Amino acid sequence: MLAGGQLPRRGGSARAEGVASLRRGMSSSRLLPVLFLALGAALPAAAQPSSSQRPRTVAGVCGATNWACVAECIDAECVDTCMRQDCEQALERLKSCTQKAGCAPNDTECGPKACLPICQRSFEPAPPSPEKEVPAPCEGVTAPGAAPPKALVGTWTLVAASLPEDETVREERIEAKPRSDYARSLQVTPSGCFVLRTSLEAATLGQGNSLVVRAWGTLDVSGKDRVRLRTRDGQAVGPVCGDKRVIPLTGPKLKFRGNAYVWDLEEGVLTLMVDDETKQTFQFERATPESGKK
Repeated sequence: MLAGGQLPRRGGSARAEGVASLRRGMSSSRLLPVLFLALGAALPAAAQPSSSQRPRTVAGVCGATNWACVAECIDAECVDTCMRQDCEQALERLKSCTQKAGCAPNDTECGPKACLPICQRSFEPAPPSPEKEVPAPCEGVTAPGAAPPKALVGTWTLVAASLPEDETVREERIEAKPRSDYARSLQVTPSGCFVLRTSLEAATLGQGNSLVVRAWGTLDVSGKDRVRLRTRDGQAVGPVCGDKRVIPLTGPKLKFRGNAYVWDLEEGVLTLMVDDETKQTFQFERATPESGKK
């Protein structure tokens, strides 16, 4: 993490100073290779849970509650929060099993074969899901209000994010180099649909496992520089324990929050600042054609 200037919490100049602070932290990170997000393209869908919040899930497993929580994350610290407790413990047991089995780091088949029972006990659902994958979630979706500004339309990849204040140090921190195993991207369509994608790779889920966690819905325009992401649905899709899973992220106990953002576009960098007292800020760059195909 790079130290950055503290983002202001209140006041009419909060947006301008918040953006300027993050840009200062970004100046050096521009020299680093951009880690393109493997999840396609999509905008952030909801407020980040605080470090004191923990997703409730089936005891001892990673399940849909965890993935629904991840679906609305932008920064890595938020994803970490969603993956704590039962999910974290389950993945540690799975990692220990693959290490004992002597699985090579690049062997995608060893883990599911050598540790299948432990893997199945680590994830919910254990059997292949009957859910069908939604290949094009924005097809036929139109926002009920005004169309999004043309400048917002396209696919974006996360390049930097301010992180919540450290309560002891009381300073703003900047995630200037997003974790490659939490690849994040945002897509906005001309009709006002958005898709937020987060990629969870083997480094996070264990050898042979990976999930693309998607949340989608409509982007509501409010004024010149404010948008609200209203998440309607989501899925987590990918190979887990040797089988392809399609895990639905909506249901009676799975509620998306959604959130409002102040947006700014300057020199090809899209900045989204949470429209609340935290003023948490995220920066995106347009995806290249190659990254958009991921």
